[in-house]
Amino acid sequence: MKKSFAYAAIGMAVLGLMADPGLAQTAAPAAEAATETAAAAEAPAYALAADTAYIFNTLLFLLGGFLVMWMAAGFAMLEAGLVRSKNVSMQCLKNIALYSIAGILFWLTGYNLMYTGVDGGFMGSFGPYSFDPVGGNALDTGYSTASDWFFQMVFVATAASIVSGTLAERIKLWPFLLFTVVLTGLIYPIAGSWQWGGGWLSVMGFSDFAGSTLVHSVGGWAALAGAIVLGARKGKYTSSGQVIPMPGSSIPLATLGTFILWLGWFGFNGASQLAMGTIGDVTDISRIFANTNMAAAGGVVAAMALTQILYKKVDVTMALNGALAGLVSITAEPLNPTVAQAIFIGAVGGALVVFVVPLLDKLKIDDVVGAIPVHLVCGIWGTLVVPLSNGETSYVTQLIGVAAYGAFAFVASLVLWVILKATVGIRVSPEEEALGLDKVEIGVEAYPEFGQGSQRL
Repeated sequence: MKKSFAYAAIGMAVLGLMADPGLAQTAAPAAEAATETAAAAEAPAYALAADTAYIFNTLLFLLGGFLVMWMAAGFAMLEAGLVRSKNVSMQCLKNIALYSIAGILFWLTGYNLMYTGVDGGFMGSFGPYSFDPVGGNALDTGYSTASDWFFQMVFVATAASIVSGTLAERIKLWPFLLFTVVLTGLIYPIAGSWQWGGGWLSVMGFSDFAGSTLVHSVGGWAALAGAIVLGARKGKYTSSGQVIPMPGSSIPLATLGTFILWLGWFGFNGASQLAMGTIGDVTDISRIFANTNMAAAGGVVAAMALTQILYKKVDVTMALNGALAGLVSITAEPLNPTVAQAIFIGAVGGALVVFVVPLLDKLKIDDVVGAIPVHLVCGIWGTLVVPLSNGETSYVTQLIGVAAYGAFAFVASLVLWVILKATVGIRVSPEEEALGLDKVEIGVEAYPEFGQGSQRL
């Protein structure tokens, strides 16, 4: 009984303590503090603002680079569709080869030549580029150096792809690849350093946001020089001036290539914002995506309307090139234009393609895929129209930049093509051209059931 009363007394005392308001208020904060301390110990450490910006900027370069790399597939499919079936394998081979060469050369010397030590001058320094060490965490650049190199490298391959399409069906493989070495290792990086590397045109105030001139016109000038030196395909032009159509092998492939390029262009232009670490940056990237898309749409509609008016039929190849023309045109300034301005800029590009393609035929300049009108002419147009929406530059400055790039890229390419023609030769024989480069240059036909191989099946 005593134990029972003792236990009961202890129990009543405990209940009394728990019921005491003062003691309850004292115990509650202590318990909450203990809970907060435990939670804080388990919570993850959040990145600082600089860390977050570094991560998102690097991610932008990588995602943009993935998309632009995918454009290599777009060029391959576009060219495969617009050449005749006997030359399809060659175009596929050239595109994977030039992409690989561009990557090696841009690492060996291209990046440093374009970006290191330019300081308002005309070129950077020679030598291979060094990436961050494994596990690198230096925040002073604002992004991983390897991600920046990768993003810039895929642009080089784009310039080389432009040349590939123009000179298709009659150029030898290895001389073309030798030209690609010089284009991606010297010509393009030197030209790029003038603006993106902080060179003399950058100091002057020239503006080319994502490369209407730096990438597309440089490639276009190289293609034009090559087309002049190489000459037209056999049978393309008659002595009386008549143009003989040489239809491509696959409109579906060409259409697929165009859509792939259109998709890749969102990385091409969007990631050229070069930063995704703030709300403002992300907003601008979204605006760039929208303007890029609308310019391409404007180019398609303009090309379709004009071909219907001029030829009484809509030309699907013109519509495809109209899309690319709009994309090239908006590339010099995809951020500042309004939607209406973006559509206008793209539509003018689409119209230029419709008029320049027959002009080149009159001049007997054989451009198999229409790369010169799309990349050279529309690259010039897009660069010259930048001041329409960007008041920080002028029409005079833009014209100086266009002229400088044209003179350098065309003359350097012309000299190189002439040297290659005089030494190793750049053109296959008429007999080899008639058989097709798939058979005579690489021995692999794209469609053996329908080509020369069908005779052995």
